[in-house]
Amino acid sequence: MSRVAIIGAGPCGLSMLRSFYQAEKKGEKIPELVCFEKQEDWGGLWNYSWRTGSDQYGDPVPNSMYRYLWSNGPKECLEFADYSFDEHFKKPIPSFPPREVLYDYIIGRVSQGNLKDKIKFNTRVTDTIYKNGKFEISYQDKANNKILTENFDYVVVSSGHFSVPFIPEYKGMNSFPGRIMHSHDFRDAEEFRGKDVIVLGSSYSAEDVALQCNKYGAKSVTIGYRHNPMGFKWPKGMKEVHYLDRLEGKKAIFKDGTKQDADVIILCTGYLHHFPFINEDLKLKTHNRLYPPKLYKGVVWQDNHKLFYLGMQDQFHTFNMFDCQAWYARDVIMNKIKLPSDKEINEDINKWVGMEEKLENPDQMIDFQTEYTKELHDMSDYPKIDFELIRKHFKEWEHHKVEDILTYRNKSFSSPVTGSIAPIHHTAWDKAMDDSMKTFLEQPTK
Repeated sequence: MSRVAIIGAGPCGLSMLRSFYQAEKKGEKIPELVCFEKQEDWGGLWNYSWRTGSDQYGDPVPNSMYRYLWSNGPKECLEFADYSFDEHFKKPIPSFPPREVLYDYIIGRVSQGNLKDKIKFNTRVTDTIYKNGKFEISYQDKANNKILTENFDYVVVSSGHFSVPFIPEYKGMNSFPGRIMHSHDFRDAEEFRGKDVIVLGSSYSAEDVALQCNKYGAKSVTIGYRHNPMGFKWPKGMKEVHYLDRLEGKKAIFKDGTKQDADVIILCTGYLHHFPFINEDLKLKTHNRLYPPKLYKGVVWQDNHKLFYLGMQDQFHTFNMFDCQAWYARDVIMNKIKLPSDKEINEDINKWVGMEEKLENPDQMIDFQTEYTKELHDMSDYPKIDFELIRKHFKEWEHHKVEDILTYRNKSFSSPVTGSIAPIHHTAWDKAMDDSMKTFLEQPTK
């Protein structure tokens, strides 16, 4: 029997385990699966931990999750085709749930079957090499501090790319008297109540961390963008300015001449694709993009077709795209999909990379990733899901954000799996201070 190593038990690793579970349920013989997870529980990024820096074993904490995080996209756009929100919660729920609700949904799906038994928790992969037709994986049992080695026929890298922060340096940081941190270590916006906050960045984490700080009572929030502003209609107490030039004492001085008192600098400057546990000849080298090079169908490593990377794209689509990738990888592993010649693989990668490089705006990017996900979906038996509806939802969501960045989470969308329409949440997002699942689900919806 062939053996498959899955590195990481976050959403991508769990998609991979689920894909094999569904094949086994249909009576198919599946390979032996071993999943390595360095945290003590499954769920990846969706685990919340107070820990930052290192864990109790001296391993860097991979987690960037913070309190009061609510989904920043409609839940309908990430719904699993084989496990709807209606099935899990036994009723329709609002479109923008908080973290605990989404975590419960993710874990509810994989709690079916014996998938947890296939995961080695508190286990850090230290090395992956390919020799004599096999992958040799070395890993550390963190609790017992033992290094062990096993051989596998296939490796699936599902370790994510939101755990190793990119941290730039700005003049004056060394003498800044306040707090400087990366959003990776951000845990609770309450900490910044009454403070002047500088957020550096112009992507989703900058947008959400800045809004969180404003929502929970920061005195002011100033967002410094490098290239293009997000350009939303920010609420009172928030503004967007051009690029931090330097810090002078407690003052942040920006390239556009803005001077702003600062108590804290939060670097929302992104993450590195970082795979210290993989040998150089197997290592994906990319920055954050919608179609990383050297991955056929965004999944199969071009130089070794027994190595797969899941979820390495910059993302509009998430959970159901990871599922489509996992179902596809599973079928390659189980010889249900035959890969074409090296020449055709190269041409296909170049075609997608070429299209990606011409994209100019969010609508085009949504179309690109939707087409990619639809193509993958058509190649396996992943259940029916309405990607055209998801495409439409994403574009509506983008326009809602432009209309009002504070109210877009109060909108309602319909499920691409069941068709049910989400109720409006009982409390507007900017007034909803309690993010617990109990409060979200139990109070009456409007």
